[in-house]
Amino acid sequence: QVQLVESGGGLVQAGGSLRLSCAASGRTFNNYAMAWFRQAPGTEREFVAVIRWKTGSTYYADSVKGRFTISRDNAKNTVFLQMSSLKPEDTAVYYCARKVTPFSGAVFTSTEYEYWGQGTQVTVSS
Repeated sequence: QVQLVESGGGLVQAGGSLRLSCAASGRTFNNYAMAWFRQAPGTEREFVAVIRWKTGSTYYADSVKGRFTISRDNAKNTVFLQMSSLKPEDTAVYYCARKVTPFSGAVFTSTEYEYWGQGTQVTVSS
């Protein structure tokens, strides 16, 4: 049984910062990549950032590049998302996702990921 538990969401003013965490438990020995997605009301879930577990290489959506940073703690099986210069349009439920097999498609495709967290709300006020 694999579980992903997100934390760190909340309400912040525009221009502020938040740091999200996602801790993986259960069968954590086969970690290929972990990612963050987000979903605002009435929209589809969209890719935010991904980090490959062994190499640490990262990839970001254009909308967050330069403002968000994804990182990991291998020993704690935890992935982080440091969000800075937040904008009202960043308001969404943020989901952590885990991939345990090599990518067969694009890293920004939600269907590539086998496990998901329950989500944490991030609200940015103007």
